[in-house]
Amino acid sequence: MALVNMRDMLHHAYDNNYAVGAFDLVSLDFLEAVVDAAESCRAPVILSIAEPHFSHFDFELIMPAVEAAAKRASIPVAIQLDHGSSLESAIKAINLGCNGLMLDASDSELRENVRVTRSVVEMAHSCGVPVVGELGYVAGYEGEGAELHPGATLLTVPAEAKSYVEQTGVDFLAVSIGTVQGRQKGRAKLDFQRLKKLNEAVNIPLVIHGGSGLNDEQFRKLPTMGVVKINYYTALSDVAARAMRTECKNNSAGSFTDLKKGVKEAICAEVQRCLKLWGSAGRAAEVLAQCAPWSVVEQLIIHNVYHMDDVQLGRLMSESRALLTAIPGVREVFSGDALREDDKYKFCWVIRFANKTVIDSFTQHPDFLNFSKKLFKSYACESVTINYQENPRITGLGHS
Repeated sequence: MALVNMRDMLHHAYDNNYAVGAFDLVSLDFLEAVVDAAESCRAPVILSIAEPHFSHFDFELIMPAVEAAAKRASIPVAIQLDHGSSLESAIKAINLGCNGLMLDASDSELRENVRVTRSVVEMAHSCGVPVVGELGYVAGYEGEGAELHPGATLLTVPAEAKSYVEQTGVDFLAVSIGTVQGRQKGRAKLDFQRLKKLNEAVNIPLVIHGGSGLNDEQFRKLPTMGVVKINYYTALSDVAARAMRTECKNNSAGSFTDLKKGVKEAICAEVQRCLKLWGSAGRAAEVLAQCAPWSVVEQLIIHNVYHMDDVQLGRLMSESRALLTAIPGVREVFSGDALREDDKYKFCWVIRFANKTVIDSFTQHPDFLNFSKKLFKSYACESVTINYQENPRITGLGHS
């Protein structure tokens, strides 16, 4: 399994002056192409799921596929929620398997941006998940970029960025220096002097949104000024669409699968070009050596109960599952009864955490304390609790 801590991954890029690609996915074609490209280039990569794209797919359905692809990859992979809009969407993303968050409150007034971002950072850090905040506003000029990111671009001010980072505790900062969301009109004019001042002011790794449309010289310069992550989607969408249009022209009577021929190859080629250009190609081995693996932890609780009939117990179990599943960092909750009458323990809970960092915050969460009070301090007896972490020696052989 090569699902790794995104904070470790991006700090390696920061220390070694290259950038990791965060490629937004809208289908399995994009997912497979991005992973294939990263494998072929031996490069770290971030699989990015953008909240503004949720109209194209079901977030809960696509995440198991993204996580499966990350776990079976041989190169270092992280999974991020891109342009998350709220604390609620950030919690859902972590609980579904994201191990990085990009919180976008950049269209809010500065004080509100700080408030919302800080609340997400506090929650995410309690789960061991790093957060990208955004200050300044990167707008779109045409097409989907303009629809999803309307208005005028607002460049990031270094003094404000320094204060924002100090007040929010973000791990990385997305900045606005002249890029646009979606397609560029003409050559992008990037304010590299501003970027230099931002890098000096905040002293944390920087992120660029609106990567499509920049030229090779601009891309090569960004990592030398603190940029460690480049978000990239529009160019992938465009090469995929061109491949389909070509196939439509050559095979007007073709089926849906006929017309998709060449799409994955086109996306893969563009991702390969970016990984080589941004300096991340060939870095997989050294990144894996530095990054902590991102592995789930399961808490097993076995117990008996007294003074409670089956109806009461069933209601309490159902209510408790709903309560615990909503806690940040809880991936899954299973509760069950023993199959055999003569088993020593009659009931069990298996609570799956995003990683071991979650355990401390989970046991202090008001909903867990409520659960514990209702069940374990009132009715449960002879209880045993054990935490298990995925064994790295058997990684990739199945469920932990």
